[in-house]
Amino acid sequence: MKKVKEIIFIVSESEEGGYEAEAPGFSIFTQGETIEELKEMIKDAIKCHFEGNEMPEIINLHIVRDEVLTL
Repeated sequence: MKKVKEIIFIVSESEEGGYEAEAPGFSIFTQGETIEELKEMIKDAIKCHFEGNEMPEIINLHIVRDEVLTL
């Protein structure tokens, strides 16, 4: 596998509670109860998906939050 400089995770709140993260273009999906737990789960998932010299240099979390405004 070719070295990846940066990997982006789309992070959103889970319907069941907690958070979900998915890396578009890769078969990586994980979840955690808190953002801190999710960050650790993302690191673990990356270690399982990539080998030593293929590890991405940057992990970018794009946190998506739905918010409703009323007038």
